Amino acid sequence: MASIELTLIGKPGCHLCDDARGVIRGVLDELGDAGPAVTLGEVSILDDPELFDRYVEEIPVLLVNGIVHTYWRVDPARLRNALLEAA
Repeated sequence: MASIELTLIGKPGCHLCDDARGVIRGVLDELGDAGPAVTLGEVSILDDPELFDRYVEEIPVLLVNGIVHTYWRVDPARLRNALLEAA
């Protein structure tokens, strides 16, 4: 099974980022050990001027293997399907 890299782009104090983080963790917990190997990293737009310019109006942004999966809100069913397909 392939390893999948998730990257959540956001900023501190962003309530939508907190919501997205909760959805992502919920999906990963649901898939458990039977699911694909997933790493989750987070990047703040405040630490990267290029990311700030690109995503300031769209955070949170979730990347799956470096490709934008969604922004603003993470749909758990869509994320689950994307992870299973990427595996």
